[in-house]
Amino acid sequence: MSTPIQRIESNPRLSRSVVHNGVAYLAGIVAADCTQDIRGQTRQVLARVDELLGACGSDKSRLLSVQIWMKDMTADFAGMNETWSAWVDATQTPARATCQVQFDDPEILVEIIVTAAL
Repeated sequence: MSTPIQRIESNPRLSRSVVHNGVAYLAGIVAADCTQDIRGQTRQVLARVDELLGACGSDKSRLLSVQIWMKDMTADFAGMNETWSAWVDATQTPARATCQVQFDDPEILVEIIVTAAL
């Protein structure tokens, strides 16, 4: 018998999160208000991560892997990292990669993709 797949906040293009075999996969999350600076956008994204992980039955202490995509690492890496460090549990840090990308919306400064255990 195959393990069921749970899809959360789905639309015809994507699901905000998918749960399968004890793992939650979150789609890339960007800030709702992209007029804020890197700290504000990062806080918004991390609050949404908390919300989605909760809907999956997980939380940030269960993070496995995180990908952080940034518009400008030179200008914004320190501010994003400061906000990240205030949010993440320093004893439960995930594997993490950060890279610079070009977003389709020039106001987006950061996008975060999360994989977490349940």
